[in-house]
Amino acid sequence: MALLDELSGYEFEDLMVDVFRHLGYENVRQSARTADEGRDILMEEVVAGRRRAVVVECKHTDTVSRPVVQKLHSAVATYDYDGPKRGMVATTGRFTGPAREYADELGTTTDGGVELVDGTDLREIGEEIGMDLYNGRIEILCEEALAPTHPTAGRDAPVFETFRDVRNIDPETIPTPETSVAFEPMVTVSANTSATFETSVGVIHSLDETTDLVLHAGGDEPRVARGERRDLVTDRTAPRVSLEERETELERTFDGLEYTRFGRTETAYKEWAIDRLRQAHTATVHYTGDNNVDYEKTCTPNQSDVSVHSIDPVYLPRVRSRLALGEYEYRYVYDAAGSSRAVVRNEFRECVHCETGGVDGSYTYCDNCGSINCEAHTKTERLEDEPVCTGCAVTERFVLKTKYFYDEENREAFRAEYEEMALHEKAMENVPLAVGSVLALLFTLFVVASSAGVL
Repeated sequence: MALLDELSGYEFEDLMVDVFRHLGYENVRQSARTADEGRDILMEEVVAGRRRAVVVECKHTDTVSRPVVQKLHSAVATYDYDGPKRGMVATTGRFTGPAREYADELGTTTDGGVELVDGTDLREIGEEIGMDLYNGRIEILCEEALAPTHPTAGRDAPVFETFRDVRNIDPETIPTPETSVAFEPMVTVSANTSATFETSVGVIHSLDETTDLVLHAGGDEPRVARGERRDLVTDRTAPRVSLEERETELERTFDGLEYTRFGRTETAYKEWAIDRLRQAHTATVHYTGDNNVDYEKTCTPNQSDVSVHSIDPVYLPRVRSRLALGEYEYRYVYDAAGSSRAVVRNEFRECVHCETGGVDGSYTYCDNCGSINCEAHTKTERLEDEPVCTGCAVTERFVLKTKYFYDEENREAFRAEYEEMALHEKAMENVPLAVGSVLALLFTLFVVASSAGVL
């Protein structure tokens, strides 16, 4: 079996944990390596609606004889489990005749017997689950993605939804955006870290924590996903789709599809996650010894203290919509999981002039040029009393106040109108100034009247 034979006994056990998990066994875990009592791996299976324990002995040897099968049978009998149980011996080599005869005498696995899995069986299993027998690693075979669209809404619903808060634009006039989706590989490693650290004074530190570690799996080096992206991937209720079954439908739905390969094997992500969890759970402990002297000890879990329960690869859709409005082009980018979204970029909520953005601001669409603007860059067009942005507006000062116009034609039209206005109408083109002038005149008259003794 090529380099698989070169694995150590412990490495072979690690590999078999992944194999059994892929075969559908549940709660797959390794026994403590200090005293496994002939039980290397413990797991469970559900047969005809009934849960049953499976005790596994892994033998990385050329041949497995009868005593190994006898020892496992005893280990199964003494295993404390409330329910039916059976045994299994897995080896990279072969079983002797007496070993197979003894297994037959124990009865079928249904009767609590012992199943024998040899190197030939492993090769067949490897082909079934995508195990690379050359290097003993599990390759990622993933055809599942989080749903890129809402189960009942259309593809472009998120774009139209974000326009609801933009003033001065009718959603019915918005053109169809160009929308593509890129499926990005993610891996969730669920593991339990359980360790106890003792000295001559007793236990100084212990931990027992379960972690869902979500990794970006598209590059050579994994990265831990955080925040909303992590929440999307770990949401157990998020709908998933089969890429193989729905590829044609996705091609019809989106203007472009893109797939990124997983950068490493599943086994590599598992090993990376174990190392990361060991680092994360490393603690420096201070304690007092029997001699009343204070000590400091760094407690780092061993590899065997981290038990990986599951490795779940899935593609996370990143949806990119592009929309042209007038002279401007806008992008709306988000990660999707059915009806849930994590927005990455929303240019419909950004001012094109100062690039301010956020959910709390007020934004107005300029129908004259197609820009989206914050309050500071939105003005009222003098002739038509409609919003216009400071970027495209033509300006001129009337009564010391700047007026904004869609174009030169509107400005010339207002000039002609202004010339025909009465003096008091012209003054009202700058209300604060006009009011101030009136107040100043009244004050002057008041002073004159007071000095003349009229008041």
